[in-house]
Amino acid sequence: MTLSVLDLFSIGLGPSSSHTVGPMRAARLFSRSLAESGRLGEVVGIKAVLFGSLGATGRGHGSDDAVILGLAGLDPETIGADEAPVVVAEAADSGRLRLDGTHEVAFSAQDDVVLNGWESLPGHPNGMRLTAYSTEEAAAAAGTGVEDRAEGAGVVSTQEYYSVGGGFVVTAEDMTNPADAEPDVPEPYPFVSGDELLQRCRESGLSIAQVMHANELTRHTAEEIRSSLLQVWAVMQECVENGCTRTEEVLPGVLLAKRRAPGLRRRLREQEAKGDTKDALWAMEWVNLFALAVNEENASGGRVVTAPTNGAAGIIPAVLHYFDMFRECNDDKVEEFLLTAGAIGTLFKRNASISGAEVGCQGEVGSACSMAAGALCAVLGGTPEQVENAAEIGLEHNLGLTCDPIAGLVQIPCIERNAIGSVKAINAARLSLAGDGTHRVSLDECITTMRDTGRDMMSKYKETSRGGLAVNVAVNIPEC
Repeated sequence: MTLSVLDLFSIGLGPSSSHTVGPMRAARLFSRSLAESGRLGEVVGIKAVLFGSLGATGRGHGSDDAVILGLAGLDPETIGADEAPVVVAEAADSGRLRLDGTHEVAFSAQDDVVLNGWESLPGHPNGMRLTAYSTEEAAAAAGTGVEDRAEGAGVVSTQEYYSVGGGFVVTAEDMTNPADAEPDVPEPYPFVSGDELLQRCRESGLSIAQVMHANELTRHTAEEIRSSLLQVWAVMQECVENGCTRTEEVLPGVLLAKRRAPGLRRRLREQEAKGDTKDALWAMEWVNLFALAVNEENASGGRVVTAPTNGAAGIIPAVLHYFDMFRECNDDKVEEFLLTAGAIGTLFKRNASISGAEVGCQGEVGSACSMAAGALCAVLGGTPEQVENAAEIGLEHNLGLTCDPIAGLVQIPCIERNAIGSVKAINAARLSLAGDGTHRVSLDECITTMRDTGRDMMSKYKETSRGGLAVNVAVNIPEC
């Protein structure tokens, strides 16, 4: 399986890559498939059923709205944060939905997007089934059970999708018969493990970023790689600025969590103006700010970069902002940082998971912390061995991290967790640079441990809001 850094760093709306971006992409794929098959005109009704983790936290993650947007043919990469609620409201108010943006059908947001959090499809905790009907009777009689395949008279098409983390979507057929797609042009430095990546670096004399860049050239031109990565950085910067300038005092949802980024930046700038910057941890204050700003923006449905997920979207931007603010940064360094982070991210995607619903938050914050640690080590002059060491440290100290969002919202503990993860990443990079790259536990061993720990973890700690903080913190949650 080949993975591009541009797939790992995609742009979309919050609050979740697997629960918002993924369902939107799946629904869009389904509506496009109807149009491409020439059968869109036959459709009079449609139903989406979200299972497992998707169903359990669908309201808090905006999964229901994401399905509506995707069915309407909208792309998470391009839709504006202000446009999305307008489209959803119009569908709810009119009782009509324009599939693929062209074909109008009767639609009830309450009845036609069903959250079934107590049953799961076999391939992944984030499963969903989409069905298009050619008769009103068939649409009205459609069930929601796992065994109801919605086959037979009155069905135009039905398809099951899985949102497997980071906004990646696969069909049920892909899960049943996985096939590693071979690239049209073979990569010059293929690797599927950290050990292989280091070996490629030793053989070629290249850095991890240079190895990744050479492999990317089999898919994109050098100009495309650079412009795309700089666009990712621009969106990260815009996201921080948006998060620091919002005027709403609280985040959406029943938690009524207060925004902290705007007030924190005002305080830090006031301290700067007074010259009060002698605190040894002054830089950490800014790192906290950068991470909080991104994740508050994500929690409010703003535009973010999945890095590698939305729930952990603040860590890589915060560490890169730290490097930009306190070190000598330029476009070359930004490209090196993101290519290095992307190379590490592919190891998680290939050999474990970046899905909180599959392995808990260790797969989200843990992966992002590891990627940021390795990337920072690289731009600070670390060798490939030191970069691998930094990535391992970043992950090792997030092993076992559960995903237990209160009220199903990507707010508590998610927002603060990104700030803590960002500081961990910087410390991991500094620890690795203090050594020569030799260490006892390899990144590969750590990734394997994360995968195994995730398999052993009880489902209530994997993005279902049925365990941990989600049940021990009292919140008045209206019945769904």
